[in-house]
Amino acid sequence: MPQQVSMGATLQCSFGMTPSTLVVLPVNRVRCEGPIAANIMDHEPLVNILPFGMCTSQANPEVAAATAAALGTPTPMPCIPATLSPWTPGAVTVLLGNQPSLDNVSRCLCNWGGVVSIVDPATLQTQIP
Repeated sequence: MPQQVSMGATLQCSFGMTPSTLVVLPVNRVRCEGPIAANIMDHEPLVNILPFGMCTSQANPEVAAATAAALGTPTPMPCIPATLSPWTPGAVTVLLGNQPSLDNVSRCLCNWGGVVSIVDPATLQTQIP
């Protein structure tokens, strides 16, 4: 069974060079094993999803420009997440703040082509049916 995701979960982007952590604002006031529980709407760039170090996606205009300036040598640039759509699919059986709860099998897409996944949900025992 999938696990509930909460504040402090470890995230990884397929084009990012380092892991990041999930920040959950105390809007829904639901705690899970201590930290605040997340729902699918916790996807805002630089609010909920922090940078992943350097970005290697050629779809990112900054990476493409740096690569062109380096005469075609792939050149990573600082990551600025562009996660404008909610996490999918979420756990539709459990609602937090009238939105599906965020489980550890959900994914979030970055506009630069990256797929953000949950490496560690920051919970050990709370499973979602």
